[in-house]
Amino acid sequence: MRIAIRGGRLIDPAHGLDAVQDLFIADGSIVGVARAPDGFKTDQEIDARNRIVCPGLIDLCARLREPGQEHKATIASETRAAARAGITTLVCPPDTNPVIDETAVIELIRRRAKAAGLARVLTLGALTRGLQGEQLAEMAALKDAGCVGVSNALRPIVNTLVLRRSLEYAATHDLTVFLTPMDFWLSADGCAHDGIVATRLGLTGIPVAAETTIVARDLALIEDIGVRVHFCRLSSARAVELVARAQAQGLPVTADVSAHHLHLTETALDRFDSLCHVQPPLRSTQDRDGLRASLASGVLSALCSDHQPHEPDAKQAPFSDTEPGISGLDTLLVLGLRLVEDGVLPLSAMIERLTLGPARLLGLKKIGHLGIGATADVCIFDPYHVWSLEVRTMGSRGHNSPFLGWQFHGRVSHTLLAGRLVYEA
Repeated sequence: MRIAIRGGRLIDPAHGLDAVQDLFIADGSIVGVARAPDGFKTDQEIDARNRIVCPGLIDLCARLREPGQEHKATIASETRAAARAGITTLVCPPDTNPVIDETAVIELIRRRAKAAGLARVLTLGALTRGLQGEQLAEMAALKDAGCVGVSNALRPIVNTLVLRRSLEYAATHDLTVFLTPMDFWLSADGCAHDGIVATRLGLTGIPVAAETTIVARDLALIEDIGVRVHFCRLSSARAVELVARAQAQGLPVTADVSAHHLHLTETALDRFDSLCHVQPPLRSTQDRDGLRASLASGVLSALCSDHQPHEPDAKQAPFSDTEPGISGLDTLLVLGLRLVEDGVLPLSAMIERLTLGPARLLGLKKIGHLGIGATADVCIFDPYHVWSLEVRTMGSRGHNSPFLGWQFHGRVSHTLLAGRLVYEA
C-alpha cells in the first residue's frame, strides 16, 4: 500500500520536526516527508487535518498474559487494545508461564503476535532459569532467538554473586539487562508505600529504601562490569537521584517510569481502593514530583504503561490479598498528554519519551522516528477530542484501571504498523 497522510501536524523528535506536513508511505516504509518521491502514486489517503501525526508508540512493559494466563487476556486481545491506543510495539517481560527461558516460548509468542497482526511484540529473555535467581539462563540462545534484552522481571536475585555472574554473562553477549529494583526482605509482605496512609489504613508498608538499596548495589556492580543496565519502573525520587549521579559519571545506565506513578500517589489508597494496588507501590507527592522532574530532564528516558490486565476477581478481596497491577494500554498516551497539560514537559518531549527514547534503549534503529527509510509505524491522534475512560470504552480485556471515570483530552484515530492500517476510529 502507498499511503499519503495529509495535512497533519507532524511531530518527529528524532529529527526536530514539528510542522504541518504530509507524510508518504510505500512498501511498509517512510518514503517522503513534506513532498512525495518522484512517481509516487497514492493507493489511500488519510486526512489528518487538526490531528497530530507521530511515530507509533513503544511500550517497554506490557504483560499480555499469554502464554499461561489466558483467563486474564491474550496476545490477540491486548495487541488489539494497543493498536487502538496508538501503540505499535510492545515489550513482553519474561514472567509468562512457561517462563521465557526457552526459545520455544519466544517462537510461540512471535507466532501468536504475527497471527493477530496488530502490534509488534518483542520479548525479554529470563536472566536466570525459571526466574528462580539461582542458575544463569542461556542468554546467548535467547538473544539469537530474538530477545531484545534479559530480565528477572519482578523476581529478586537475592544472591549477589549470582547477579554478578548474570551481569557478566549479559555483558559478554552485549545484552541490555532490565532490572526492577526491590529488596526482597524489605518488601516481602508489603502492599503500600511505607508512609502515613499505610499507617492509617493498617497496611504493611514498603519503604523507599527497598528500592534505593538495590539500585545502589546494582550500580556498584555495573561500575565494576561495565554492563548496560536499564532500571524498570522507578517509583521514588531518591532512586532517580542515584541513577542521575551514575549517568553523570558515565555509567551505561538508563531508567523508565510508569504512567500511573506520575499521576497517582499514596493518597489514592484511601478507602482501600484495590485498583491502586501496584508493585512498586504508589508513593508520596514528593516522589511523584521528583519522577515528573526527572522525566522532563531526561534522566528517565522512557514512559511505559506497566500493563497488567486482570480478571475482576483478582481485585475483589481485602487490599493486601488482591493482585497488584493496572491495565494501562488504554491510558498510556492520554496520561502522557495530561503531563503536557500540567506543564511537566512539552508535547514533543513527551512523544519522544514514548517513541525515540524506548527505541534507543532497545537498540532499534528503524522504529521510533519518521525519517526516510524508517519502518512506517505511525500514530495519528486528535488532541482536542474529549472522552471519559469507562469499561465500555476500554480496549483491553482487563478493566482494572484506577482512571475509570477520568476525563481525558486526546483520542487515536489511526494506527499504522509497518505501513498497514491496523486501527481506524
